[in-house]
Amino acid sequence: MATGGPEDALPGSGLLGGRRGRATLVMLALRIAYAYNWFDLGPALPAISSEFGLAPTAWGELVAVFLVGAGLLQVPSGLLARRYGTRAVSIAGAALLGVAGVAAGLAPSFPALLVLRFVGGAGAGLFFSPAIALVGQLYPEGERGVPVGTFSSAFSAGAGLGIFGPALLVPLIGWRGSFVVGGVVLVALLLPALRAVPRTVGPPPPADRRAPTGVPAALRSRGVWAIGIAFIGLEGASLSAAQYFVPFAETIQGWTPALAGAVGALFVFPSFFGGPPGGHVAERFASRRTQMILATALPSALLVLVPVAGLAATCAIAVTFSFGFGMVYAMMYVVAPYLPGIRADEVSLAIGLLNAIQISGGAAVAQVTAFVVEHDGYTWAWVSLAGLVLLPLAALAFVPVIQRPGEAPKPGPE
Repeated sequence: MATGGPEDALPGSGLLGGRRGRATLVMLALRIAYAYNWFDLGPALPAISSEFGLAPTAWGELVAVFLVGAGLLQVPSGLLARRYGTRAVSIAGAALLGVAGVAAGLAPSFPALLVLRFVGGAGAGLFFSPAIALVGQLYPEGERGVPVGTFSSAFSAGAGLGIFGPALLVPLIGWRGSFVVGGVVLVALLLPALRAVPRTVGPPPPADRRAPTGVPAALRSRGVWAIGIAFIGLEGASLSAAQYFVPFAETIQGWTPALAGAVGALFVFPSFFGGPPGGHVAERFASRRTQMILATALPSALLVLVPVAGLAATCAIAVTFSFGFGMVYAMMYVVAPYLPGIRADEVSLAIGLLNAIQISGGAAVAQVTAFVVEHDGYTWAWVSLAGLVLLPLAALAFVPVIQRPGEAPKPGPE
């Protein structure tokens, strides 16, 4: 993997030492607040339905429209990062997501709420791939696995808060107040981020910011496309399980909102602990396809048991699924820069394409799940989620051999 020169890494020791530690911590805080604004929708769905008179199919629309906005901006965010730098684009995306979250809490109608969720998704799309490339650029090559894995899995901490927190907030201040809280917190973190993350991190933007000619290697990478397609189902299942579990637990299981929110958070929060080992595995070992399949297949197959599981078993299923999810996503983001032909200034673009493929497919999975809930019930929805995760894994057969850190890069683009 090519590097961007001495500006690639900040001085510091270990994961959180020196200037890189401060920059990493504030990026982790942004990542958590960003994820909160993804997942604060689920506990609010019944209240939104009551106010606007919606059927469960509309839940899928609210989930999907955010994912569409996030998916559409993934590749443009990588292209913008090549021209303006990862720092500028990621912070701009976080700002847009935060403002849209506040505005969503003031939405006068369901169509307005749909539009604002789309705008929030667009901000999320602008933030993520430049941000994860930026975190990698804080560290020298060979030391990026754990910090990138930690950053990836911080999404789960925010997602868990985004399920559990609103499950408590909505009964107290309403779904509107819950949305406003999430947006305000994210916006408030922007000033510390601007101060902590130097402008010099990463490859410098080109002097000539006109759009470069030709199709970037990241967009032509067989490995990027194969990995993206392989985990469409996992993306959709992680979002659907987290967003729909609270209504399922309240209406079918008869659980209280607090209990439903706490258990629902287990579908995302434990992946925080899967990220660092997943990042370590991806940067230190060669057999990544097998490890990705193992971390995906068994936990996802357990989803079929959710409708018949008791409280303890549901918690175990959720933790297992979430931990595996965290490992897989960390592995994907660490592996991306080592795919043949990916240059340092195209890392965010490669990750953006991965996310665009997965989020677009995940939006479809979320919509299908909502349809199944409405027409066939929650039992078949959980069964279909498991199947939709397992089938696309066949695409991993098309992932090329990936060099280990320290090996000579594969020559030229694929």
